[in-house]
Amino acid sequence: MARYDVIILGGGLVGLTLALSLTAHGVRCAVVDPAEPEAGLAPGFDGRVSAIASASWHMLSAIGVGKHLEGKGCPIERIWVSDGLEPGALDFVPPEGDGPMGIMFENRETRIALAAAAREAASLTRYQPDRAVEINRDLNKVDITLASGQRITSSLLVAAEGRNSPMRESAGIRIARWNYDHVAMVSAIDHDIPHANTAYEIFYPGGPFALLPMLPGTRSAVVWTVPVKHAAAMLALGERAWLVEAQKRIGGFLGDIRLAAPRASFPLGFHHAARITDTRLALAGDAAHGIHPIAGQGLNLGFRDVAALTEVIVDGMRLGLDPGDAQLLERYQRWRGLDALSVSVAMDGLVRLFDIPGKTASAIRRFGLGAVQKLPPLKNRFMAEARGESGALTRLLTGELV
Repeated sequence: MARYDVIILGGGLVGLTLALSLTAHGVRCAVVDPAEPEAGLAPGFDGRVSAIASASWHMLSAIGVGKHLEGKGCPIERIWVSDGLEPGALDFVPPEGDGPMGIMFENRETRIALAAAAREAASLTRYQPDRAVEINRDLNKVDITLASGQRITSSLLVAAEGRNSPMRESAGIRIARWNYDHVAMVSAIDHDIPHANTAYEIFYPGGPFALLPMLPGTRSAVVWTVPVKHAAAMLALGERAWLVEAQKRIGGFLGDIRLAAPRASFPLGFHHAARITDTRLALAGDAAHGIHPIAGQGLNLGFRDVAALTEVIVDGMRLGLDPGDAQLLERYQRWRGLDALSVSVAMDGLVRLFDIPGKTASAIRRFGLGAVQKLPPLKNRFMAEARGESGALTRLLTGELV
């Protein structure tokens, strides 16, 4: 039976980042993932992107992933938030010398970088494709039997399997969950006028329309939220008609536009676990919480889980505690539980606020945006949240190993 300090179920963006973060500190890890290793690394842009906040980028650089991503992302140097195309927008521009608020990467490029870093990690073992068919947790250890027949054991099990985590369900951890009456359409466009490294979040009563800057400077990813009742018709539009509808929401400020990636869609929902720990078990990423993509914070919430869990485990092991010690899991619960909940509730409130139709509601929203624009302390707080630098930061999020 192979022995590890930590076993991670799920080798996606959060699960593999956690494994690399732990192994960078000498923690022996195993990742179990049913997906084929090459499934997410196919050439060609599929339209899926993520905004990596500056704090998350500090962590990725510290654990050896950043070097594989250098030059492959577009810095976010400005965020423009508006109620439709009306005046009174909120314009976030960091002070000179502060660096970008984040970097936009294709998810494919991030997966390739994580895979490259994983090949360099001496104390990381990947069981892939493979899956757990029997899991036994008690007060002393975790024992797992894999579909391949191998048996592995550890002090701690981390579930990073995504929003429908089987491990979370089998542990009996309840979640608050609801679906939004919206569908997100994702793609990318090429445009004649450069985006100048600007992310646009344009709110309409039917849902937000986001343009996210990509390389080269005349390409932007699109995350377009539409009501469920209109989704089928919008998804059925031909390419030319879809671009006409998109241009109506953009208002022509990027010039002529052309489709640059396949169109895809997914339903939108919210979920939050009542707790993120159990006996010898911790949840991370979407297994613990899932939010609306309105501000691009979902993946960064998962990276904050990674940074906190790494610090808790490494500090504990230096004191002679094993990674699954109940004291350490309680510290992780306290650290991440409140922060993740506050961000989740804030994003849900923002979705509901901008979904109220009518001229009066629009006028109130524009007034609020204008007020924030004129209040530097409040505006700086929003920028700190966008950077992932709000709240109690772990050492990893400042770019230092634990």
